[in-house]
Amino acid sequence: MSVLVDRLRISGFRGIEDIEISLSRTTLLIGVNNSGKTSVIRALQLALGDYSRYLTDDDFHIAHDDTRCEEIVVDVRIVPSNTEGKRNEVFSEDWIQEFGSSISVVGIEGELGHDQFLAVRTVARPDSVKGGFVVKHYALDNWPPISSWKSERVREDNRIRRRYEALPFITVDAQRDIHQELRDRTSFVGKILSSVKYDASDVSQLEGMIAEINQKAVAKSEPLKGLKTQLDALNQSFEGSGQAELTPFPKKIRDLAKRFSIHFGESDQSSFSMEYHGMGTRSWASMLTVKAFVELMADNHEQEANPFFPIIAVEEPESHLHPNAQRTLYRQMRKNIQSQIIVSTHSPYLPAISSLDEIRMLKKTGGEVHATSVVDLSAEEKNRLRREIMRFRGEMFFSRALILAEGPTEERLIPAMFELYHDCPIFEKGVNCIGVGGKNYRPFLVFAFSFDIPVCIISDNDGDTERVVRAQIERIKGEQEINLDEKRFSLEFLGEENNIERELLSIPQLREKIIEAFVALEAGDNRYHARAKKEELSNLGDDGLVQILKSNKLSYADFLSEVILQKPNGRDMIPDAFVKTFETLESWIG
Repeated sequence: MSVLVDRLRISGFRGIEDIEISLSRTTLLIGVNNSGKTSVIRALQLALGDYSRYLTDDDFHIAHDDTRCEEIVVDVRIVPSNTEGKRNEVFSEDWIQEFGSSISVVGIEGELGHDQFLAVRTVARPDSVKGGFVVKHYALDNWPPISSWKSERVREDNRIRRRYEALPFITVDAQRDIHQELRDRTSFVGKILSSVKYDASDVSQLEGMIAEINQKAVAKSEPLKGLKTQLDALNQSFEGSGQAELTPFPKKIRDLAKRFSIHFGESDQSSFSMEYHGMGTRSWASMLTVKAFVELMADNHEQEANPFFPIIAVEEPESHLHPNAQRTLYRQMRKNIQSQIIVSTHSPYLPAISSLDEIRMLKKTGGEVHATSVVDLSAEEKNRLRREIMRFRGEMFFSRALILAEGPTEERLIPAMFELYHDCPIFEKGVNCIGVGGKNYRPFLVFAFSFDIPVCIISDNDGDTERVVRAQIERIKGEQEINLDEKRFSLEFLGEENNIERELLSIPQLREKIIEAFVALEAGDNRYHARAKKEELSNLGDDGLVQILKSNKLSYADFLSEVILQKPNGRDMIPDAFVKTFETLESWIG
């Protein structure tokens, strides 16, 4: 049986005034720069690891009135779980021995329950007498409600005066480099090298082999033999005794770590030292040494029959890696390690291969950091999001706002019209446009509002579309209790009885360019064919042109996007529903 840190509360730490985050076996922290991802990891390190020795004045939160907090409070709740991360009712015997009397069963309402947990509070304050800071840890008698958690009193006799060795907190910094770490005894690979032990008989045998290699290396090199002859003159300073010994290779086994190196390449003959590899390979290798170190620790604890469950926090595992390497490394991190993993990332590829339930979005609004996670979705809705969006559009997690429309035509045209309207690419504003493939906006809306992303919908208006879409929005409000106010939700419809094709044809300049697009597609450089084709299409009514557009959606949409970006007629080429949406976005995000 295993354990899990399933809740984290932070107050007064760096940019975080007050926050609660739920954690899973694997948790992916995402968000834009300066949204609090690193602060969450450092707060956990303060509670469970060694961050107290790095604590500075800058770690204490500065409030809106420019006053610095007097204390940092971090609460973590540790619960029993199975190997899949599902919560159990009670700890196993080995964890009961590890945590002892600190284990509680007092629930949020202050009553005895059936589910055991360990709640640990960490309090850090400046030391006004000695200078520096005082950091203390306490076991809480219960897990209070979030509304009053900071006022929960701690008892001095609940003071925890030791670190739980069975629950190590391991941090992997974003600036990792295996080449530098090989010379650092405190790095993960340094700790592995420091733990290397051989039997006395093996040491004698290995050192004999090394001595023989050193002798041969010197004997077969004229420069080295000449160097040894000159250095033997040192015996004149030692009354004629002594001789120089050249050791191209370490003489003692205990010195192997000092000259230890790692080579990598396609084969033994074409491998190179890590010094000559790029930062991507060096960063990846550094990550894998962490995995080796954790496995070594696990083996040591198993030999002693002690429980062991590491918590590994990794910052930006994608550093210096191309997309496929990012995905591969992330899977390697999660594979075959019984641990809890917390990852902060800016990569759109890692959320795309994660479970929605593992993702936590951190955002800073009005100077305050808050965390969001996905609300209830059916298995089919989650699968659809993964199938249609997450696999290919992971950047939507980092959007400042989303524009949702029915299909691929709008998905291609809206960015061009947005750029024409704002005179800048849509991505510079942090906006993404997504075609939902019909009228089912529900999973996309629930996803967006789970992660506090404002949404604009631009909907067709043919047939009963408006009635269907409005009824769907009302159902979402009732089922999810989502506040779709004007500061985070906008719904615009195209002109009456118009789908996107009819809407575009209703604008004379666009109608002309659409006809030009199909003439170019079919006639190419044949000017006689082009003239005849243009006359044929110009004489078609809207119904005929709509049918042609529907059968060539992507071709004409891409061409028309290029035409729009050339700005031949300015904003007159943008339909009213699009203009209203862009104005709304401008009021939201500037």
